[in-house]
Amino acid sequence: MIELYRGLSPAGDLVIIEKLCEHLQGRSFLHINSTKAGGGVAEILHRMIPFLQSLGIDARWEIIEGDNRFFDITKKMHNALQGKEIEFTEEMFEYHYEINRRNAQRLNLDADMVFIHDPQPSALVDFRRQGSGKWLWRCHIDLSMPAKGICDYLMRYYEKYDAAIFSISKFARGRKRFEFIVPPSIDPISEKNRELTEEEICSVLDKYGIPADRPMILQVSRFDRFKDPIGVIKAYRMVKHYNDCILVLAGSPATDDPEGAEVLEEVKNYASDDPDIYILMLPPDSNLEINALQRAATVVLQKSIKEGFGLTVSEAMWKGKPVIGGAVGGIPLQIINGITGFLVYSVEGAAFRIRQFLNNPEMTRRMGQWGREHVRNNFFITRQIRDYLSIWYYLEYGEGRIIEL
Repeated sequence: MIELYRGLSPAGDLVIIEKLCEHLQGRSFLHINSTKAGGGVAEILHRMIPFLQSLGIDARWEIIEGDNRFFDITKKMHNALQGKEIEFTEEMFEYHYEINRRNAQRLNLDADMVFIHDPQPSALVDFRRQGSGKWLWRCHIDLSMPAKGICDYLMRYYEKYDAAIFSISKFARGRKRFEFIVPPSIDPISEKNRELTEEEICSVLDKYGIPADRPMILQVSRFDRFKDPIGVIKAYRMVKHYNDCILVLAGSPATDDPEGAEVLEEVKNYASDDPDIYILMLPPDSNLEINALQRAATVVLQKSIKEGFGLTVSEAMWKGKPVIGGAVGGIPLQIINGITGFLVYSVEGAAFRIRQFLNNPEMTRRMGQWGREHVRNNFFITRQIRDYLSIWYYLEYGEGRIIEL
């Protein structure tokens, strides 16, 4: 499988991956998260697991199961970790622990390296078998200003992990000897990111009745208040006074996000039946559709007010699109302000930058080209696999065993 990336990914990443896999051959690598569909974690793992398996790593992926009450609690945890003040009871924490306990009885947790993703399965560490492999907590959430109560609760488990991985440095907690920074990534050869023909793009636009004769403003994200879809509509309406354009808001449901349907209704009501606003709730596997929408867009937004990373930014940049993003979380790591796109702090700022792109095609083209190369060098899945394997190798062997290339 690694051959598919030659000439596309940086050559050094591929060499390092092959060398590390020679040393980790036959070892087992387990990932556990809360959903197989919807969201960046599931998307990355769908591509990463077969890649590792093709190189001789015994990689597998398990899902923590829970009921509506469990996922309502973990969604509140997610929001609180991103700074929202939410009252938690000890009963809620006990139920979170109980669901983890039940899953520990059901799942095979034995592996040489265990990656636990985000808060939902965090308590599984209490059930690791003595003498088992290394355990890492991989957090994809914006932890820059977490609410204290939920942070204190998760620290009960955090301290029991061998290491932790965060998307950017300001999310790190400074509470462990080993804390690593590994940004997420996109797969350039996946259905969502591969090159498309004009016929494929037009087919998707026709399918959803989206006209191709006017500039398109696009935001692709879950229908989540932290993604600020209402703010995107406000910015579009400001732009609409001066530039004839359309707005597309496209998202997919996630099984671990019970608020999605409620936020979707809020967005539909706020759009007020504007015929130039297209609100699409797509199935989780709509990768071709999202790819086509991003390639058809004139300007792409990710106007988050809190964000772990925001993979849709790198997706759009890889397609040569100018991107405007909220200056939060991992978005500034992707958007070099004024070079590969623009960072904004307000609805008015977003509207100003949209008009700047719409009225300056040459600047739009130039930023799109720079953004594409920035993604190639920093945010491909081969770089993330390289980082994960390097951390695993370091935790296994320490500083005394160096691989020479």
